[in-house]
Amino acid sequence: MPVTDEAIDKIKAMIVQGELGPGSRLPREADLAERLGLSRNSLREAVKALSLIRVLDVRQGDGTYVTSLEPALLLDAIGFVVDFHQDDTVLQFLEVRRVLEPAATELAAIRMTDAEIAGLRGILAELGEAPTIEALVANDLRFHNHIAAGSGNNVLCSLIDSLSGPTTRARIWRGLTQEGAVRRTREQHEAICEAIEARQPEAARAWATVHVSGVEQWLRNALGGPESALPPA
Repeated sequence: MPVTDEAIDKIKAMIVQGELGPGSRLPREADLAERLGLSRNSLREAVKALSLIRVLDVRQGDGTYVTSLEPALLLDAIGFVVDFHQDDTVLQFLEVRRVLEPAATELAAIRMTDAEIAGLRGILAELGEAPTIEALVANDLRFHNHIAAGSGNNVLCSLIDSLSGPTTRARIWRGLTQEGAVRRTREQHEAICEAIEARQPEAARAWATVHVSGVEQWLRNALGGPESALPPA
């Protein structure tokens, strides 16, 4: 095992075993290196790597701390990675969305408060009668993020949020090229909202599946055509 990986594993073990909790300050570099049997250089590399994935927070002139370790913070790195993927790889992200978003929507129909449901209805009401594609997609992202938050599962919400980036261009492209896409999106959003309002989790899940599957199937067909690359961002 590379020395840096060993150092990462040892720091991770201190966190997992509860020796270092969220917000804890790491011991001085020299003391920690001696205690873990590591060189100071390998310890520095481990700290740098763990700070990149938001496990540690290096504060100049203050020290190094364990972050809050909240799912939204740790899963932020996923969004950074998936933003690099384009073309048919986007289909894989849509496939994952098709698994996660219906589950979140089902939970939202059970767990959302009346105030949160009113907020969801408010998001739909903000969209004018003839929105631009960009406005529709922005509203679509807010709509789904609100539902994900309403699922009451922070990990699920963070995963869905991380997948939003690489599928945004696909949603815009669909709106620009597929006849009836705007009308269909609005109708399906309305159906999802109504199912959540009625506290019908199975119906909410079914409509969410239909909604995400429609984008996925359109993109699958589009990428199978002669011009199979997504337009540039």
